[in-house]
Amino acid sequence: MSGDDGTRRVRAGRRTVGVHRPDKVLFPGGGDAKEYTKGDLVDYHRAVAPFMLPHLRGRPLMLERHPDGIDGPTFMQKNTPEHYPEWISRVEVAKEGGTVRHAVCDDTATLLYLVDQASITLHRWLSRADAVDHPDRLVFDLDPSGDDFEAVREAARLLGELLDELELPAALMTTGSRGLHVIVPLNGRHDFDEVRAFARDVAETLVDAHPDRLTTAARKKERGDRLYLDIQRNAYAQTAVAPYTVRPRPGAPVATPITWDQLDDPELHARRWTVADAVEQARTDPWSGLLHRGRALGPARRRLDALRG
Repeated sequence: MSGDDGTRRVRAGRRTVGVHRPDKVLFPGGGDAKEYTKGDLVDYHRAVAPFMLPHLRGRPLMLERHPDGIDGPTFMQKNTPEHYPEWISRVEVAKEGGTVRHAVCDDTATLLYLVDQASITLHRWLSRADAVDHPDRLVFDLDPSGDDFEAVREAARLLGELLDELELPAALMTTGSRGLHVIVPLNGRHDFDEVRAFARDVAETLVDAHPDRLTTAARKKERGDRLYLDIQRNAYAQTAVAPYTVRPRPGAPVATPITWDQLDDPELHARRWTVADAVEQARTDPWSGLLHRGRALGPARRRLDALRG
């Protein structure tokens, strides 16, 4: 339904959200990449909302906004503007010298409103608004030195084997950029310092075993051709890209949950799914209840310390 001013009105639950300039091109086409408009992104988010919202609800968000499309200026928005509708949830969290009021996406209407604001990528906290100091997710970001997905695939297998030894369940997600995220569900009883220290020790254990292929060096010039095992997101106020969010790259690739079996698919790469087909993948329920089984880190810490000798 469109208004006289060209605004498209989209029903989302009990609310109707106005989509302004739905024909505005946010992803220009070219080469093999398809063109996508704001209206296309609204349609994608409406369809993916049932699968995406469980990963967003109750979490502070940082919005990556591209008002003129992916070729224009971008900015990261943490603080929620006053003009956002009052029905959008907010959470006020402490920062150095003050507070920040983050938006929280609890429903489809909010999701579509954020898309209307040209929020192409949603970055979420690893903790929830009611326990901001205690993450219930641990994230390893597998970041290759180039666009070498074979190195990412190998690192994911090595990390998956180690997490199996530690008896920690883990989920895999393409980032929509170059790498993969390996996500461990936690029970929310550990603070960020404990979680980050554990993640660092897991990463260093892998690097010690494969120093020619992996590194934890934060400086690019110290990495060489090695894949970077990035654990920096496991800290207060840091964020990670949300499952099923779109990345600002040609063709509108999507950060997409996958199964461990899909790691062996020769067609797999970090930008394998786009807004055209990510919903089909979502319907297969690739994580299948995995993230409901949050673990304590105590037993895994003891196993890790025994492994490290």
